[in-house]
Amino acid sequence: MVNFIGAYDCKADAKGRVMMPVALKNQMSPIINEGFVIKRSVFRNCLELYPMSEYNLLMEKMNKKNKFKQKNNDFIRRFSAGVKIVEIDGAGRLLIPKNLVEVANIKKEVVLSSAINIVEIWDKESYEKVLEETTEDFAALAEEVMGDDGDDDVS
Repeated sequence: MVNFIGAYDCKADAKGRVMMPVALKNQMSPIINEGFVIKRSVFRNCLELYPMSEYNLLMEKMNKKNKFKQKNNDFIRRFSAGVKIVEIDGAGRLLIPKNLVEVANIKKEVVLSSAINIVEIWDKESYEKVLEETTEDFAALAEEVMGDDGDDDVS
């Protein structure tokens, strides 16, 4: 399993290419040859960059869903909309497909933000707005998400 660390400010060029920061590229080096999958986020107007191995694990889980339930098919269709296989080229750039640039409203300023085993790709203005929106409720959210898992070893 991959665990990415950090948030990085970058720039996208007119073709949707983003130069990967050296620190993030170094974290990706053990898996860079596997390739990546880029897709729209389920919850926010950003993109998610999955290492191929992580995406395959997710697909295994989704493949166990009963496809004779309409909700499952509807979810899979929506989840898979716009999914593309991408690579980081020899110059260290990630080409974001044009339709996904539009989905995430990416202009020039971009933030690549680690989210454990994936990297979120945000328009910088949208990223800062989401951080600001969630700042006030973060303590309550942390308590709800992490506070009652029965594991006393986590501080």
